[in-house]
Amino acid sequence: MDRCTRWWRSHPWVSDVLLAIVVAVPPRIDTRPEWRPLPVQIAVMALLVLPLLARRRHPRLVAVTIAAVSLGQFAGQVWGTEIQRGTIALAAVLYTLVVRGLVREAVLLAAFAAGTTLVWAVTTYRQVDADVWAMTPGATAMLFVLAWLLGAFNRSRRAHLAEVERRAELAESEREALARAAVAEERARVAREIHDVLAHSVSVMVLNAEGAKLVRDADPAAVDRTLDIVAETGRAALHDLRTLLEVLRTPEAPLDPQPGSRDIGALVARCALGRAPIGYTATGEPDTLPGSFAVQVYRIVQEGLTNLVKHAPPDAVGTVRVDYGRAHSAARSVRIEVRNAKGTAAPSGLPSAGRGLLGLHERAAMFGGRVQAGPTPDGGYALRADLPVRHAARPEPVAAA
Repeated sequence: MDRCTRWWRSHPWVSDVLLAIVVAVPPRIDTRPEWRPLPVQIAVMALLVLPLLARRRHPRLVAVTIAAVSLGQFAGQVWGTEIQRGTIALAAVLYTLVVRGLVREAVLLAAFAAGTTLVWAVTTYRQVDADVWAMTPGATAMLFVLAWLLGAFNRSRRAHLAEVERRAELAESEREALARAAVAEERARVAREIHDVLAHSVSVMVLNAEGAKLVRDADPAAVDRTLDIVAETGRAALHDLRTLLEVLRTPEAPLDPQPGSRDIGALVARCALGRAPIGYTATGEPDTLPGSFAVQVYRIVQEGLTNLVKHAPPDAVGTVRVDYGRAHSAARSVRIEVRNAKGTAAPSGLPSAGRGLLGLHERAAMFGGRVQAGPTPDGGYALRADLPVRHAARPEPVAAA
């Protein structure tokens, strides 16, 4: 049924041709004397039929043409007392006007048809057959009412189908937009994870390698310790990168334990090697944080330390403070601060694309938090993050460093 409907809607000319045939076929083959000569009949029939083929494109023009030809047919009694052709043509045009929403034109055409039918019935048909005369106006009125109702129904149906199609297209576009947003979000997440895995480790490796060059003659043992740190950091970075790539290739692959709040102390200690001391202070109850929340806290501290190592002078003293809050506090939040004082030496000068701070803001936004970063009054620099703990806390799983 749907296939037939689609075919019929995609071939509107078929219905136009069928309508033209209905109008063109005479009610009977006859040459009664009251009928006009055959050439006149053919000419009037052509003027009634041919415009119907253009009723979809030019409904107003076709309505005027059919009305004029019908009026001429009625006045000239081309088919004597037979008026079916003109009536059917007028009803078809009335239907078209209603379907197109041309209500004013449809009312005018209906009034014209009613008037001409009554005048014709009074002046012509009554003289021929009184019984049929009594039925003709009513039958004609029923035909035009049926044409109007059918046109209104089809107009409403088409509007409903158009609305359904519009909603389907809108839903499809929304699905495509959501898919694009999901892809963009996933790309941003992957970029953020790769940045977290590599940026910190590579920065530590570069700075330790440069420090080893400075002391290779004065303290060979320190060079060995520094190279061990570089090697250990590189192996850890490679392991993390392989793990991340494995997860991307195989989403159901088991995950290694993620770093959390217990690993921040070791992270600070690694970053302090070869530069001024970096203090670490933790308050509150870190063990009651959800595991995913603790991972984000670790990553934010890691990015703050990466910025400190990259941009702060090597002789600038650093400080890391993390307040984990209390487990049963209704307005619990984790407050993080990574700060460095003013130094006198030149910074390392490692390049930065600024994506680290962007990743920090994205991580904080995941938990409804905020991040602030900027210079301090004493000439140093501070990064602060405030992460509200909105969900019920569950103990953090044991994490590997």
